[in-house]
Amino acid sequence: MKRRSLFTMIPAASALLALRSKAAPLSQSAVTSAGFSIAVQCWSFRKFTLFEAIEMAASAGANVEVFPGQKIGGELGELKFGPDLGDEPIQAILAHLKKNGIAAVNFGVTAISKDEAEARKTFELAKKMGLYGVTTEAIQAIDTLEKLAKEYDLKVCFHNHPKPSALWNPETIWKALEGRHENLGFCADIGHWASSGLDPLEVIRKVAPRVLSFHIKDRASIAQWTHDRPFGTGVIDLVAILDEVRKHGFAGNATIEYEHNWESNVTEVAQCAGYLRAYSKMRA
Repeated sequence: MKRRSLFTMIPAASALLALRSKAAPLSQSAVTSAGFSIAVQCWSFRKFTLFEAIEMAASAGANVEVFPGQKIGGELGELKFGPDLGDEPIQAILAHLKKNGIAAVNFGVTAISKDEAEARKTFELAKKMGLYGVTTEAIQAIDTLEKLAKEYDLKVCFHNHPKPSALWNPETIWKALEGRHENLGFCADIGHWASSGLDPLEVIRKVAPRVLSFHIKDRASIAQWTHDRPFGTGVIDLVAILDEVRKHGFAGNATIEYEHNWESNVTEVAQCAGYLRAYSKMRA
């Protein structure tokens, strides 16, 4: 039996504690023994409200990465999550996170304007939420993003969707980051690289020094699109990928993004969280 398969047998452990208010680095109370945080992208639970997604993530043993436009639920009802939220809704969300013993670690994938005043709304939200960073594909706003990333001490993680999106080729992001502040880097969506016909491990070997966060997926194929699978049951070498970024001091969020079985994928997400925690214990 392959070593990767062994990880899938290890259950998800208890959820992590809350993060501090600044983003660099993550609080030591919120990370695994391997130095990174385990989260689930709330998009995985997009059929549910944010409050429900928080509860589902907690049951799976993971923090959350929030995304724009999700209905918040609870006493906030139909109100949607985003940069225009007032302080009271933000405090209600933070209270629900605390109640469930987890934290929000990142926000995205979100559009961000070149206009500094508009962009600042996203960074203010991230600061109030105590996030590590924001995830975006707004490469055209990189000057503004760099300025605010330094000012707020937040990571800006550039995400890749598959072909034919603008950032599918990692060279595009890599070249844009040349000479930029260390708070700017990749949100490496390894499943989308696979959908684009790229070997995620080979890409990571080239860009690892600038990887700040992940959207982690496992797939049955690299040559063509396949639906997401529990970690360790596909062909993507997640162990080697995590080993590679950790050589370069990776200490961000390893976010599970599970885009399959939308109505009932909590057990599969928990299996993915257990895989990451098992990896962390093995590499501690």
